[in-house]
Amino acid sequence: MNVLTTPLDGVIVIEPPAYGDERGWFSESFNHRKFASAVGREVTFVQDNHSRSAKGVLRGIHFQTGEAAQGKLVRASVGEVFDVAVDLRTSSPTFGRWFGIVLSAENKKQLWVPAGFGHAFLVISDLAEVQYKVDAYWSPEHERSLRWDDVDVGVEWPEHSDIQLSGKDQAAATLSELRIAGDLFV
Repeated sequence: MNVLTTPLDGVIVIEPPAYGDERGWFSESFNHRKFASAVGREVTFVQDNHSRSAKGVLRGIHFQTGEAAQGKLVRASVGEVFDVAVDLRTSSPTFGRWFGIVLSAENKKQLWVPAGFGHAFLVISDLAEVQYKVDAYWSPEHERSLRWDDVDVGVEWPEHSDIQLSGKDQAAATLSELRIAGDLFV
């Protein structure tokens, strides 16, 4: 497993090896011992999530606050997405900055988004299925959303004229609104 650091402390890209022949390929998509070594601590995943979305669907930028804050290990098992992590730790030197990477069934890359970060993805293929493990259960009362197009964050999304958002994501708060509400991390 190859581990790549990113400009955001704690966010890493994991490249699991794939072994193939004329029959197809095999890849170990998760190994607890190797993952703990890569992130520098034990992580217990409590829930696996799987979504299927059409081209242009943007999910996020989501996070959970307080004791329900989640770390996510994200991969695309079908299609291709532009996956984004946003640093929401107010004491961090990279507060408000983002990192984006293409995750696809073909490249098999995964993104570790630890607690303290927002997470989103935009489907850039005709269809995509995204799977992610989380280390805290979903908690509706702790769930928050940051606007996908917040100018203070400035995510450079791939060119798309057909962005599709949920009602929740259309009503998401800006970074400054979340800061005023006390909904960010220290």
